[in-house]
Amino acid sequence: MDDTRRYDNARNRGFTRMKVITLNVNGIRAATRKGFFTWLGRQDFDVCCLQEIKAGHDQLTTEHYPKGWFSRYFPAERPGYSGVGLISKKEPERIIEGFGVAEFDREGRYLEAWFDHLAVVSLYVPSGSSGPRRQASKDRFLDAFLPHLEKLRRAPREYLIAGDWNIAHREIDLKNWKSNRKNSGFLPHERTWMDRVFSESGFVDAFRRINPNPGQYTWWSHRGRAWEKNVGWRIDYQVTSPDLGKRVVCEQIYKAERFSDHAPLIMGYDYFL
Repeated sequence: MDDTRRYDNARNRGFTRMKVITLNVNGIRAATRKGFFTWLGRQDFDVCCLQEIKAGHDQLTTEHYPKGWFSRYFPAERPGYSGVGLISKKEPERIIEGFGVAEFDREGRYLEAWFDHLAVVSLYVPSGSSGPRRQASKDRFLDAFLPHLEKLRRAPREYLIAGDWNIAHREIDLKNWKSNRKNSGFLPHERTWMDRVFSESGFVDAFRRINPNPGQYTWWSHRGRAWEKNVGWRIDYQVTSPDLGKRVVCEQIYKAERFSDHAPLIMGYDYFL
């Protein structure tokens, strides 16, 4: 059975009560032209987290605010760069823009929404692939963000942090791991940082909780026909607090259509929003 049918069957049998989508759109206006919002309108989702919107509020149109849904965007101060968004069926009780570190809050990398006893975060971790300066920025982000995660872990609510973490955690999470050991996104200290997220901080990699299989990727380079050959990286995650992690029931990496160089990661939870 293909992923879409397996996901839909689980939802129809009542096992999935909350559906969460995350996607790095690599430019929300480009993704819109490629049919992303048409596709999203067909999805019976509860929350959709978006990253790298690359648009300011003045560049977002009514199409980016689907009728009948709550929509919120947190753009970067720099035009055409970074930025995150969140769309939900239910209006949040509270919205938090940024996690209190000015360098990264100016880049629009963190948007948190509270729904009763659950908080959902749209997260965009910096990429370090363009060179040492950006890798240094990424490392500063990791240093600042881990204490924030530990703070969230102690909070009196469940957390779901969905987005582009820009790190492949283990060898199974990218095709050519041997040749990428010295490249950003698979550096030893980045992988150790992810170990700490899932051990010391106690969070759960929701996808890997139920899918241990190789070849599961969410991003593909534009080079060398990587998409066609499935030479990819799994760098998009839904990371949950422990109790919510026990409620993961189904997953899907949607690849029937392409809206960006990432694929939508869809997770179902036995949880009422």
